[in-house]
Amino acid sequence: MNNRYDVGDAGYGAGPYELVGYDEHGQPVYRQIPAQQSPQAQQAPYDPYAQQQGYGYDPYATGQQQPVPPYDSGRPAPGYDPYGAQAPYDPYGTGTHQTAGYDPYGQAASSGQQPRVTEQTAYIPQQAGPAEEPHAPGRPGQRRDGDERDYHTEQFAFVEEPDGDSEDVIDWLQFTENRSERREEARRRARSRIIALFVVLALVAVGGVGYLWYAGKLPSLSSSGSKPGAGTPVGAQKRDVIVVHLHNTAKGGTSTALLVDNTTTKQGSTVLLPNSLALSGDDGSTTTLAKSVDGDGSSGTRDQLGTVLGTSIQGTWRLDTPYLQNLVDLVGNIDLDTNTDVPDPDTKKTGAEPIVHKGSAQTLSGKMAVAYATYRASGESEDAQLERFGQVMQGVLRKLSSDPSAATTTVQTLAQILDPPLTDQDLGAFLAKLADLAKSGSYKTALLPVQPDGTLSAKTSDSVVKDILGGTAKSPDAGSAVRVSVQNATGVKDDTEKARVVLLNGGFTFLEGGSASGTQAASKVTYSDASHKSDAAEVAKTLGLPAGSVAKGTVSSGADVSVVLGRDYQPGSS
Repeated sequence: MNNRYDVGDAGYGAGPYELVGYDEHGQPVYRQIPAQQSPQAQQAPYDPYAQQQGYGYDPYATGQQQPVPPYDSGRPAPGYDPYGAQAPYDPYGTGTHQTAGYDPYGQAASSGQQPRVTEQTAYIPQQAGPAEEPHAPGRPGQRRDGDERDYHTEQFAFVEEPDGDSEDVIDWLQFTENRSERREEARRRARSRIIALFVVLALVAVGGVGYLWYAGKLPSLSSSGSKPGAGTPVGAQKRDVIVVHLHNTAKGGTSTALLVDNTTTKQGSTVLLPNSLALSGDDGSTTTLAKSVDGDGSSGTRDQLGTVLGTSIQGTWRLDTPYLQNLVDLVGNIDLDTNTDVPDPDTKKTGAEPIVHKGSAQTLSGKMAVAYATYRASGESEDAQLERFGQVMQGVLRKLSSDPSAATTTVQTLAQILDPPLTDQDLGAFLAKLADLAKSGSYKTALLPVQPDGTLSAKTSDSVVKDILGGTAKSPDAGSAVRVSVQNATGVKDDTEKARVVLLNGGFTFLEGGSASGTQAASKVTYSDASHKSDAAEVAKTLGLPAGSVAKGTVSSGADVSVVLGRDYQPGSS
């Protein structure tokens, strides 16, 4: 390593020294100037940064130029100062001022130690030119033609170059984000559809339940309090009532029912009336429904029924069996759940095929419907036949048109004569309303419960008289009817029931006398009080017994007339 020298230091040689470059550690390298110099050597040292005007180079571009002193050959050449500093050279940074010393770091003479300027490239002045040259004053980093220089970090700021794959990454991120957004949007739409579906189903369910509640068809709310108009008192509810008398023109006898349209509760009903129902005659005497229909006609019976049941009846519809057959054929047959086999009334042959078979959903024509409505099997009560008549009537209403005009046309097609004040239009409109209720399920059939003497009990008849008809039972005084005690000695158990029906239909009060221990050939009718002699004769006539069977004698307790049926009793003749 070369030793460092201070220019003009007499202790290291006789001649002056000049700077020739810098070593690898950045230290200056000097050499001794020969005594004899060429004329060129007498000139000033090479200053690559000197200006043509003769001013010193300002490496920091401060705009202040310093004059260059003339070269004096009589003294050592001044040291090379690339930064234009005037302070003496102090290689170790001691701060000691040297006369005309060289300061490679550009420290001023009057100042202390100055920070080193790093990254400075040394060069030899005798070479053709420096490899690197600081920028001349002007725009930093500007490159002139023919110049090749390095740029240092302190001269400009680095700009990060974009990655070649950055656009691909951005595209992938955008794709992922868009795909997630689409999935989220699809989930939102699915949730919206599900919520909308649940809302629609809830509205449909609420509407259906509301309709069923309004129609009174909910099982848990099937009581009268759940039906429309249930808040209205029973007596204040509006009803339209027509009485129907079915006349069996082939075998005789009648069957009676009330058709009820409760316009307040929107409920239709058929009320079956037993023939033994006790009525009050025009003269105040007690009679039965069957006897009233045969003797008093439609008008008188309607009034008596209104009095006993406490309701208003608007009209009477006499329906003979041929008209019932035509009516069923006009509506296109009916479907019923039949409860028994019915033999063909036109066939007397034993073992013949029944005209109506027992079973569910049986289709009946007009002829079959009449046979079923009027059939009463041996040993059956009158109520069983009456209930079959009610089934047929409800089946007809289910098949009848709900349009008043169409229903009126059906009634007019029957070509029957109606009892005034009922007209074809009135009956057609009334039946159309009942047909609508029967089709919707708001229709029922009920049997009026009657006591053995034909009277009504408040306890047993409230369910029909009060709830359906909105009336109050007003049966005539039971004591006004002749009380007949019947004992069966025919050996046929069914004869007692047949005699009961006949007597009740005749206006008598029936009392059960039981069955005799044995049989007897002739029947007997006895009375104990002469005032009941005529009543005894009437009883014999009603039962079809000969007048000679009537005699005065002992009667059963509580009875006015006693009857013992013998083998001569023929139920069909009564």
